[in-house]
Amino acid sequence: MNWSQSQIPPMRLEARFGDRVVPAFSDRPASLWAMIADACAGNVDGDALICGDVRLSWRQAAEQAARIAAGFRKLGLRRGDRVAILLGNRIEFPLLLFAAAHEGLVTVLLGTRQQKPEIAYVLSDCGAKILIYEAGLAERLPDARDIPDVIHHIAIDADPQRSRFAMLANNAPAPAPVDVGEEETAMILYTSGTTGRPKGAMLAHCNIVHSSMVFVSCLQLTAADRSIAAVPLGHVTGVVANITTMIRCGGALIIMPEFKAADYLKLAARERVTYTVMVPAMYNLCLLQPDFDGYDLSSWRIGGFGGAPMPVATIEKLKATIPGLQLMNCYGATETTSPSTIMPGELTASHIDSVGLPCPGARIVAMGADGRELPHGEIGELWIQSASVIKGYWNNATATSESFTSGFWHSGDLGSVDGEGFVRVFDRQKDMINRGGLKIYSAEVESVLAGHPAVVESAIIAKSCPVLGERVHAVVVTRAPVAGEVLRAWCAERLSDYKVPETMVITAEPLPRNANGKVLKRQLRELLGA
Repeated sequence: MNWSQSQIPPMRLEARFGDRVVPAFSDRPASLWAMIADACAGNVDGDALICGDVRLSWRQAAEQAARIAAGFRKLGLRRGDRVAILLGNRIEFPLLLFAAAHEGLVTVLLGTRQQKPEIAYVLSDCGAKILIYEAGLAERLPDARDIPDVIHHIAIDADPQRSRFAMLANNAPAPAPVDVGEEETAMILYTSGTTGRPKGAMLAHCNIVHSSMVFVSCLQLTAADRSIAAVPLGHVTGVVANITTMIRCGGALIIMPEFKAADYLKLAARERVTYTVMVPAMYNLCLLQPDFDGYDLSSWRIGGFGGAPMPVATIEKLKATIPGLQLMNCYGATETTSPSTIMPGELTASHIDSVGLPCPGARIVAMGADGRELPHGEIGELWIQSASVIKGYWNNATATSESFTSGFWHSGDLGSVDGEGFVRVFDRQKDMINRGGLKIYSAEVESVLAGHPAVVESAIIAKSCPVLGERVHAVVVTRAPVAGEVLRAWCAERLSDYKVPETMVITAEPLPRNANGKVLKRQLRELLGA
């Protein structure tokens, strides 16, 4: 099964990054700034960015970006220089991205949950010349001696009198944008670093343009669409699925400083939101609001999700209350510039165990340990090839050679591809549990737990066992008190006996996550002493 050709722009094979040949959109903008210029040309006075009381049209957003670009020039920044951004969800975030794109600068996105040693490593590794940060995060900044390449520190404060951002923003607009090549790096996003040091994924202009066009064409987005950015903008989902995708369609991006279900519902209703991408737990939290049915969400037509299975009960409740809403699973990674698969909304309920079909131009295969493609339905490591796959990791040729083969990225995810092309993801290779030789995929157990009405989310990890090697342990976040034996019985009715969690921690506290929103199973294992 493939995407309808009527909704996908024409594609052709192209050479990319030297040794790759991939399908790419024939007619496309040449850079991130070219996409911004197209948005201005197509919807110049339409809403572009909304955050609190601030509302900017595309004309105003482009003009402000050009003023910041002039500030970059005054500081002596030149094409290819790295600009590090340590900001939460606020309107300056996309404006800085726009300005950097205007000047051919490389934005390096830092997560607001990162601590001083992590920030120091990233700034040192990428050689950033400027750090733009929220004043409230000043205590996280490394000592100057640890980041010698950083020449300028620009604080953004709620109080304009204390904010140095004015030195960037209060300038006459810069003239014509800097010309950049499609394969030049536009952004560097550091991977979560669950093992070893984080790696700087280099997102080229052509990667970002392709991924944005994939979202727009598969989701049929237009300038009339309005998206809420409820996930962190510093993550690949926030920056691509939200910011650059709305640039491509010329729609409106509504920025939430912090996700709170009650605030989300109020904002979605007031702004007539049509599209968003969130994790399943966020949808669940919205449904838990006692006044959920009182909000007019009839304009909401696309609900993207990823990172975890969507419980059937959630799908059914949303369908009953918002009939026009299509839930669409999206699977991807930083290395694939966000989307690798998207599930057509009309197929979500009938293919609940799948993350969707490969995006237009993408090829996904399950590979065996011997480096050979496995037959349909067999489980192996998912390798992904597309025009969205990055060229490699910044300043790390070894990691690049280990993770990429002829344009295929080795995802580290265990999954399968069936005869119709539907992709299934079972687990990370390192998270699979081996119980006396029996393999258990944590995602399968988590999916079953998610179906219980008292469960918000869960994480399955291995608990060391001197006899069997590993046993199944669950950390379960619940919305209401429930006994562990009740949850074990629920699993026992739906899973093989060896897959049922033998031990369990039940809590009301959310699972720990890294700056990219991924559950920190390593931290859970450390707490367990596994």
